[in-house]
Amino acid sequence: MRTLLSRATQVDPSFNVGLGLVAILALAEIFAVTSYYVGRVRPGGTPAQAVATTVARPAAPPVSAPATKTAPSPEAVAQTPPPSLVDQLLREGVQLRDRGDTTNALARFEEALESEPSNVTVLEEIAKTYDSMQLYDKSNEVWRKLHDIGPSAGQAYELADQRLKLGVSTPATTDTGMASGSLDAASHRDVGGNPEGSVMGITEVKAAETPDPDAETNLALRIGIKKQAGATVDHTKVKILVEFYDTVGDKDVKLTDADVNYEWLTPKHDWAEANPEVLSVSYLRPKTGVGSPESSLSEAAATVRPGQKGKTKSSTTDSGKRKYLGYRIRIYYDDKLQAVQAEPSRLLQLFPAAEKSSAP
Repeated sequence: MRTLLSRATQVDPSFNVGLGLVAILALAEIFAVTSYYVGRVRPGGTPAQAVATTVARPAAPPVSAPATKTAPSPEAVAQTPPPSLVDQLLREGVQLRDRGDTTNALARFEEALESEPSNVTVLEEIAKTYDSMQLYDKSNEVWRKLHDIGPSAGQAYELADQRLKLGVSTPATTDTGMASGSLDAASHRDVGGNPEGSVMGITEVKAAETPDPDAETNLALRIGIKKQAGATVDHTKVKILVEFYDTVGDKDVKLTDADVNYEWLTPKHDWAEANPEVLSVSYLRPKTGVGSPESSLSEAAATVRPGQKGKTKSSTTDSGKRKYLGYRIRIYYDDKLQAVQAEPSRLLQLFPAAEKSSAP
């Protein structure tokens, strides 16, 4: 047994050397394999992270960009339209009336009414302007139009109802400041609605047409001319111009060639006893349509000097069918314009009144 054990425990030295070499080679191979795989994992991770970073960063700005820019929508722009032509004319008319220029104020209102004939606000402002001029016949006509519209006219209907019942202009009860302002403004205007300082004014103009089988048009104007309260008038300095206008060929507007005549209905027309003095001016167009040829077209008006006798002036005719259109009245004192009135009011735009009268 001893012999066998001793032999078994004795190992061959070459065996040990071979075993060591195998172990060394195995460790070297394991180290090499480990180094290889570790080297491959490290380069692969870096590009993937870089790509992920590159993709993620540009995606961020588009998300925040819309929050920094806010453009108004077309609906928001459409909610604030510019003022209409009618609103602009209304504003200009009210401003002119507040300054005492009732003539041009009415011209603005009439122009607005041509665009919108049923505009309640325009009709109300026209009626108020006539009231301020003390032309109650004209203002009542407009108040009646508003009243005929009915309650749908709103506050204007209530004003018209009060005006027609009481016979005086009644401002809105909810606007006491405006009411007192209107009364104060009226106290600083003369009888013709002109600014304080005017000596003469127009109180009323009534047109009446007389049926005449021999005439195309036969009408007369009844004009009330009043001096300002407390004013001293030299009747020789009063000049009254009454001009009639025709349409020629339904488009051109020219001074009439009809016969024009005037007559004082009050006896002295010096404003010493009667105030107002009343003047009647007639327009006569025979059916032949031809006036007397002895005068020029520029003389187709009644130029009235108190104290003179009535006279008839007419003019030569133009080619084309003539038809009566309307009139313009101007009052001068000491060659300075005192009052002006026209029907239709657009005649004042076509033929503005001069501040100074020319020599007769």
